[in-house]
Amino acid sequence: MAEDKADRAGKTKYLCGKRILPASISKATGIVELIDGMDAYNGGRLRAACHLLRDKYSRQDVTVGLSLAGALTPAGLGPSAIIPLMNHGFVDWLSATGANMYHDMHFAFDLPMHRGSHTADDADLRAKGVTRIYDILFDYEDVLMETDRRLRRILVRPEFQKEMGTREFYHHLGKILNEHEQKNGLGQVSVLAAAYRNAIPVFTSSPGDSTIGMDLAGIELLAEAAGLQHLFRLKINPSIDVNDSTAIILNAKRYENGKTGVILIGGGSPKNFMLQTEPQIQEVLMIPEAGQDYDINITDARPDTGGLSGASPSEAASWGKIDPAKLDETVTAYLDVTVALPMMVAYVIQTTRPKKQKRLCDRAGELHQKLIESYLENNTEVEQLKELMKKLTA
Repeated sequence: MAEDKADRAGKTKYLCGKRILPASISKATGIVELIDGMDAYNGGRLRAACHLLRDKYSRQDVTVGLSLAGALTPAGLGPSAIIPLMNHGFVDWLSATGANMYHDMHFAFDLPMHRGSHTADDADLRAKGVTRIYDILFDYEDVLMETDRRLRRILVRPEFQKEMGTREFYHHLGKILNEHEQKNGLGQVSVLAAAYRNAIPVFTSSPGDSTIGMDLAGIELLAEAAGLQHLFRLKINPSIDVNDSTAIILNAKRYENGKTGVILIGGGSPKNFMLQTEPQIQEVLMIPEAGQDYDINITDARPDTGGLSGASPSEAASWGKIDPAKLDETVTAYLDVTVALPMMVAYVIQTTRPKKQKRLCDRAGELHQKLIESYLENNTEVEQLKELMKKLTA
């Protein structure tokens, strides 16, 4: 009898989950009820991600980073999902490919993207001046080239003539795009404009890997050819971004005694850039830290082929990117992000109150100073590095 009781008690920890018996879907079924009724497989993982957002990310002391990889802004996910999530206070800082930020400008400039077919004849599209991103079609001259022309005129403006990171670069660009939105009555259609309004830092870890970087390089080449290098002084310094992004995490954990969470939409460089803030704190700056507290991955990549950039949460824990003690607060859903992200945002908006914006762009100087102070206080190699630098420059 005692053995039977022990056996039943042992089963309980495995059989304590909600019974799988969802309500039938009807005309009245809303998005919250639909997701709450997803019991298994990646539907279950989507439900778990939504519940983590609702229960943990919604807290004011949680600083949330959102990473975006893949051609998401051309698909309209900026106006439909990303901007609403930003306005709801669930994005405190953002890491994205330069391509996403470039295509975001089409919307601010009111240059149309169209639904199309992924089976279109690409040779004929090229001949007729139409560009394709899977099933998105747009005019090569009137959209792509026009965006380039406008961007190049922006890049030579006085506020850009200095060395800066992409955070400052996008803040200046977002201000201009915000003015375009308001002047032309477009509504809220640009992610960069929304980031400017909400003082949300935006980073691109590989700024040369996009048309923004290409246009910048083209102007620099022209300035060199014309002997006008002294007039065009814009330089993007990735080290500034590494320190600025790291300062966000350090401030949240060390100075505000809060927690941090990430929403990783796709993989690639934006994901790894967002997660590397913790190894930067622990490994390079030698400041004691444990890792991100919460982690949501939406991806279609597999870790066993080396394709899941930034690794799965459990593997990331071995790097110090994710707190090993918090792995039960992580979710990986292997889903198409264009399906999952709108559903997640709808769930969040319908189940949580808006969070107060942290406006971290407004506090960039303060956060940078805190990073320096913590680095000097904790890194045992600081004095050795100072002496080495003096010898090398003597």
